[in-house]
Amino acid sequence: MPDVRTVLVVEDDALIALSLKMTVEDLGYSVCGIADTAAAAVAIARRERPDVVLMDVRLRGRGDGVDAALAMHEDSAPHIIFITGSNEPETRARIEEDHASALLIKPILPAQLDAALRGVLSQPSP
Repeated sequence: MPDVRTVLVVEDDALIALSLKMTVEDLGYSVCGIADTAAAAVAIARRERPDVVLMDVRLRGRGDGVDAALAMHEDSAPHIIFITGSNEPETRARIEEDHASALLIKPILPAQLDAALRGVLSQPSP
């Protein structure tokens, strides 16, 4: 499969991360890594250069998903799909600090993830 798109999963809950990984792979994409901190996410993104990053807002350690996304956009231009359990105005405002390609509110269904991935991958890189 020469043209398989790569996805980085950034999620601090191990079960949700595993579920996202399995869903992404079932949809035909390759998962290039899983991170639960902003620092790990940035390091993997720099090394692997994913096409899309599924980014939770709240992460372990220092920094959050927006911090990680902003750092990623300094080096490359992956599409960022934020996935969060919070639909509060403060969370949305924080997400708007980045060039988010899409926003999904947990819990998400495989069909929603599929539509978001297809949608962002049909757009030019940010």
